[in-house]
Amino acid sequence: MLIAIPDLLDPATLADVRGIIDAAEWIDGNATSGHQSALAKHNEQLPEDSAAAKAAGKVILDALGRSPLFFAAALPLKVFPPLFNRYGVGQTFGVHVDSAIRIQRGTDFRIRSDLSMTVFLEDPTAYDGGELVIEDHYGVQRVKLPAGHAILYPSSSLHKVEPITRGARVASFFWIQSMVRDDGARRILFDLDQSVQRLTGQLGGADRSVIELTGVYHNLLRRWADA
Repeated sequence: MLIAIPDLLDPATLADVRGIIDAAEWIDGNATSGHQSALAKHNEQLPEDSAAAKAAGKVILDALGRSPLFFAAALPLKVFPPLFNRYGVGQTFGVHVDSAIRIQRGTDFRIRSDLSMTVFLEDPTAYDGGELVIEDHYGVQRVKLPAGHAILYPSSSLHKVEPITRGARVASFFWIQSMVRDDGARRILFDLDQSVQRLTGQLGGADRSVIELTGVYHNLLRRWADA
C-alpha cells in the first residue's frame, strides 16, 4: 500500500524543521547503514543522536500525531525516531530493501519495520533528480512530492533514490511498526475507514448503516491487531 500524506508539515512547521537541521553538522549517510545498503548509499545524514535530529524529529512526531490520515493508513504501534538525510549533486541511493528490524543506537528500543516513510523537506523545483522509486506488487512508482508532504510505503518493497543532477534533496525518513502486520489487511482497513468517513459526511454519524460499518471496521481491527 502506497499512501501520500499531503501537508503533513504546514509552512511554519516546515520552516522550523529546516531551521534546526540546516544549522547542524552533517555526516556520511552510511553511519546508519547495514552492509547491503552501504554498498548503494551515497548521501549525508544528521547523526541520529544529535540534538538537532532529536529536536527536528520531535516536530515531525508531533505532526504525525495530528494526522488522521497517517493513523488510518499506518495504524502505528511504534515509530522509529525520525532521521534526516541530504543528497547533493551526484549522490544517490541504489536499489535496496530496508532491514526488517531497526534498533535505536544506545537504547533497547527496536521495531519491526512494516512501513517506511519519507517526509520531503525541499521544494521539488529546487533540485533535479532525487525521485523516490518504489517497486512492489502494484508496479513501479516514482515519487517526488512538495515540501511538507510525505509518502508511506511497505518496508518490504525494493526502492531507491535517483541521482541528483542539480540542487539538493533534503528529507526525513523513518520506519513504523503497525498494529496490523499484514499489508493486505491494512489496505482493507484503510479502504473501509475512508468509506466510513465519506458516509459519515453524507449521512451523519447517527445513521444506522454508518454505525454498523463502523462496527465492522473495529471488529476486523480486533481480529487483526496486535496492540
